[in-house]
Amino acid sequence: MSKRATRVGDLLQKEISSIILQELKDPRLGFVTVTGVSVSDDLRNARIFVSVLGSHDEIQQTFDGLQSATGFIRNCIGKRVRLRYVPELSFRLDESVSYGAHIEELLRNLKSENSCDSHGGA
Repeated sequence: MSKRATRVGDLLQKEISSIILQELKDPRLGFVTVTGVSVSDDLRNARIFVSVLGSHDEIQQTFDGLQSATGFIRNCIGKRVRLRYVPELSFRLDESVSYGAHIEELLRNLKSENSCDSHGGA
């Protein structure tokens, strides 16, 4: 990404987070965090990476709610951010948070197994 695309991405991340938190009233939306925004160099497309906490069904419902609110979010961005073109938005699930939690759990289990082996040996 170019320097300008990076700056626009950071601005979009802040604004989209604010819109989701304060303006969306969809009951399907659970605990959503905007983890990043990747904007194309021509500033016409933006991929919004979101992390959602909950079960698989809750994640799917939240993602469906975000997909249906895309037009509203884009309209709000058009009013808040001064850009020649409001980028097309596409939401992507960022699984890095859940992956990190899974790795942490594996390490914790490994550590507890090692501590049991060292104390229980003959």
